[in-house]
Formats: sequence, C-alpha cells, structure tokens
Amino acid sequence: QVRLVESGGGLVQPGESLRLSCAASGTFFSNIAMGWYRQAPGKERELVAAITSGGSTNYGDSVKGRFTISRDNAKNTVYLQMNSLKLEDTAVYFCNARISTNWRRLDGSWGQGTQVTVSA
Repeated sequence: QVRLVESGGGLVQPGESLRLSCAASGTFFSNIAMGWYRQAPGKERELVAAITSGGSTNYGDSVKGRFTISRDNAKNTVYLQMNSLKLEDTAVYFCNARISTNWRRLDGSWGQGTQVTVSA
C-alpha cells in the first residue's frame, strides 16, 4: 500500500513562492512516476506537474515557466517549487504516485492534499 504525505502548503501573496513536498512509503519509489494535481472549488482536478521514474517532466500549461517538479529518490520524496504564484493557483494540491504516465487519467495512489492559498 502506497502512502503519500504532502507538506508545505500555506497562505502567500501574489508573486511569492512555496515549495511542496510529498514523502512516499510502501513502494519502490525510484520505479514509479510522480505527479502533482490540484483542485480548486467547483473545478475538476487537473495536472500541475509530473515526473517519470527516468526524470522526464510534464507541466500544465498554466504553470509552465513558474513551477518546477523534482524528485529525490534517496529520500523517497517529490517536490514542487512554485514561483510567481497567482491568485488562480489557489487550490488543494494532491500528490500522486503511479505506474502509468497517462496523466489525463486520475490513476494511482493519492495523498490527502495540502491547501495553497494565494491572496492579496
């Protein structure tokens, strides 16, 4: 059973930065793909960023150039560095672990989510 624990969310002002972390256990971390999704009130869950076991990355159009996903296989942890945050980045951010890299499908295991609020 894969367990994912997110941390690092909070309240920031527009233009500021946050770094989210997701610690994984119960899996061969280096062999799986990891992703960050987000869900705002009244909206569908959407892909923010993803990274394969080989290190290839994929980003949602709205965060390209501002967010960076990375992984530390020695620590079984994936990170999401979020810079130049905007009001519309406000959402609950979920960590995802999976085998498939079809990121359009909401597959795999999920963390409990961490709230990111961007407010002036």
